[in-house]
Formats: sequence, C-alpha cells, structure tokens
Amino acid sequence: MRRLDDSLPLKLLRAREAVMDHFRPHLHLHGVTEQQWRVLRALAEYGPLDAGSLARRVCLLMPSLSRILRDLAGQGLLKRSRKAGDGRKVIVVLSPGGRALFQKMSQESEQIYSSLAAAIGPEKLDALASELEQLITILHSEPVHFQASDKDRRTAAATSAVI
Repeated sequence: MRRLDDSLPLKLLRAREAVMDHFRPHLHLHGVTEQQWRVLRALAEYGPLDAGSLARRVCLLMPSLSRILRDLAGQGLLKRSRKAGDGRKVIVVLSPGGRALFQKMSQESEQIYSSLAAAIGPEKLDALASELEQLITILHSEPVHFQASDKDRRTAAATSAVI
C-alpha cells in the first residue's frame, strides 16, 4: 500500500485546504460559508437553476442544499419558486441583493486568485486547473472499479451478519 502522504484523496484534500485558507477570511468577512458562496456563484454564472441541477453543479447533497437555500432566502439573497407545470421542482434565482453581494465578493475573489497566480505562477495555476479537469473527466467517463476477492466478500458478509 502506498504511504499515507502519497494518497491521492488526501493530497487533493490538503490542496483544497491550502487554497481555501486564502479564501476563508474573505468569505467570513461577508458572513458567507464556502457552500453558500458556491451556490451564489453558480446562480450568478448560470442564472436560474432547478435545485437538483444546482446541487450537482456545486457538489452538495440535496438535504444540505435545502438548508442553504432556506438560509440564503431568509437573508434576502435569493428567491425560490415552484416550476410551472411541475410543482415538485424548485427554481432558484439570485435576488438583487444576492447579485450585489456576488459582484462585490467576486471582485475581491479575483484579487485572491491574482495573489495565488503570483505565488505559484499563472501558467502553473492554469495547468493545474486543466489537469484537475482532465482527471474529473476521465474518472467520470471510465470509473475505476474495485474488485474484492472472494475471501474479502465472505468476510464482509459475515461481518455485516454479526452487526
């Protein structure tokens, strides 16, 4: 087994945390969580979205998104409505207040991106983003499957029967 420090999932988490360390003070200054900011960004960039599409775009589970939407609507940053003809679908759109907050925060976010680019080099930053996008595309199109041995399957079945 590879060393813990060489674990790809752990390296990706560490990289995420290192990047977010630069953005968190900015988010906290505006009283916005990381997840709320992703929602605001998606709505600003893509316009009105149904909740399911929004959840997929910002990598949130529906129960978490529902709470976030409730909180952002309570703050007057977005509006929710039922889709005409399909009352099960909720359509979400930024309010004028949400759009104003996004505009202010996006300018500040670009300053943070500029400082990251200055620290690691704009070419490296672009290459990293491109490599990560390729990784995502490959893993979504060609999933890697774990093949448990017969012994592992028997052990798992026996363990679950005991529990």
